[in-house]
Amino acid sequence: MAASKAIDLSDSEAEIYGRLAADFPHYAAKCLTVASKAGNYERFKLNRAQLYVHEALERQKADTGRVRALVLKGRQQGISTLVAGRYYHQITHDTGRRCFILSHEQRSADTLFDMVDRFQNHCPDLVRPDTGASNAKELYFPGLDSGYEVATAGARETGRSKTIHLFHGSEVAFWQSAAGHFAASVQAVPDLPGTEIILESTANGMGNEFHTRWQQAEAGRSDYIAIFVPWFWQEEYSRDNVPATFELDSEEQAYRDAYQLTLGQMAWRRAKIAELGDPVLFMQEYPASSVEAFQMSGHSSFISPASIMKARLLVLDMPPGDLVIGVDPARNSEDHDGDDFAIAWRRGRKVLKVERRRITDTVDGANWVREVIERDHPTRVFIDTGGLGIGTFDLLRDWGFADQGGAKIVRAVNFGSKPFQPPQIDQSGRELPGPKNRRAEMWQASKDWLADIDGVDIPNDDSLQADALAPGKRYDTQQKMLLTQKKEIRSPDGWDAVALTFAEPVAPARPDISAAPHVPMGGAQSWMG
Repeated sequence: MAASKAIDLSDSEAEIYGRLAADFPHYAAKCLTVASKAGNYERFKLNRAQLYVHEALERQKADTGRVRALVLKGRQQGISTLVAGRYYHQITHDTGRRCFILSHEQRSADTLFDMVDRFQNHCPDLVRPDTGASNAKELYFPGLDSGYEVATAGARETGRSKTIHLFHGSEVAFWQSAAGHFAASVQAVPDLPGTEIILESTANGMGNEFHTRWQQAEAGRSDYIAIFVPWFWQEEYSRDNVPATFELDSEEQAYRDAYQLTLGQMAWRRAKIAELGDPVLFMQEYPASSVEAFQMSGHSSFISPASIMKARLLVLDMPPGDLVIGVDPARNSEDHDGDDFAIAWRRGRKVLKVERRRITDTVDGANWVREVIERDHPTRVFIDTGGLGIGTFDLLRDWGFADQGGAKIVRAVNFGSKPFQPPQIDQSGRELPGPKNRRAEMWQASKDWLADIDGVDIPNDDSLQADALAPGKRYDTQQKMLLTQKKEIRSPDGWDAVALTFAEPVAPARPDISAAPHVPMGGAQSWMG
């Protein structure tokens, strides 16, 4: 508490002070002044997104005694304001506390400091501490020996020599020299009860420090919790008095159903998309899921985000056609972190499901595939023979599910081998550009499948979308297309398994598929299965 002002309080003042000190949302509504989006000054009443983040932070603090959190947000959802207010509340109600704010650019740092300065200037006398010398970067309360400091992430390793109790990282995905700041500023916070590190940002694509730490937090592999705030929690992101003539198209209806939105929210969304001129840009600026936020920003993926979202939101009845299964085993047992053994089930225009397991043993992997074959009776199973795959395939062959000629149900696929289809030739007899290897060919086939005019259906799953959008593409000197190597990105196990279902055209099922001879290309065979 602001100790210098809490000594000579009356009983009623002490009761008021006690609640203000203990209840931040109540304190914010009574004591903190913010600039509204309309440009007016008003008391700070937490909106839905801010209250959700606050409650998540308080739960972690109650469980662990400290806060370590990553907050992923869309545009103008007030998370920076929440963290600034939270820390001002703590700094002015305790002694010997140091708060450090690190932002991605000077303009943002100035805005955050102005926000804190406004808190101080408009705070009621009962809870406002006296300030000592202050400047554009620092605010100090001598009676409490506590203070605020703001800096930008342009300089390397800012804050290394300081002891920090409350750290606010703003727009972390846009920090320059992010690794250096994590090694300096963030590490300046001791691992003690009462300390807090809150890192908030809009997304800036994949592979940067913020995205990597977000993935670790989501997977439970760090001390941080991952908190996502969708756009539709903002009350102002909705239209009143929607006309009776307002109707949703099929894509809009699927989107509305997926996120349980009102017609007012859908009207606002349509208008915002028209304003931005691009539905993909809307998903970047106003994400509905964490994966959407990362995949729609800062990254050029081989498969388009829009095609994946369309397929996620479309629900088809079970289509006719053969069941084709793709199996992507883990690479190897030594380097297994983040690499799963994945199986995908596809029938025609519908991926029925994708399952993953942490399997590091070829026998366990082969037994899982055998169980799937005996239970689901697929027409064909394609298995990647890289890493653990070769041992898994060998066991399945020994058990009678495959042979060297590939005549039986399980077929081996080498991602690095030449494409299955012969190259296209132009009128002069020259070979046209195309996929360099089998993996690029299968991913291209899955990309073409997603563009089916009648639509396709994939599981509405964030992890599968992240896998599908992980690789970019490049070309070799002969203009042959290659995908980003697995070692350069998160391992896209789920979509590798889906892509494997396009490894070869699949003949219609026969009564005894295990004994069916190999059928050459042509006739009734189809890449669609």
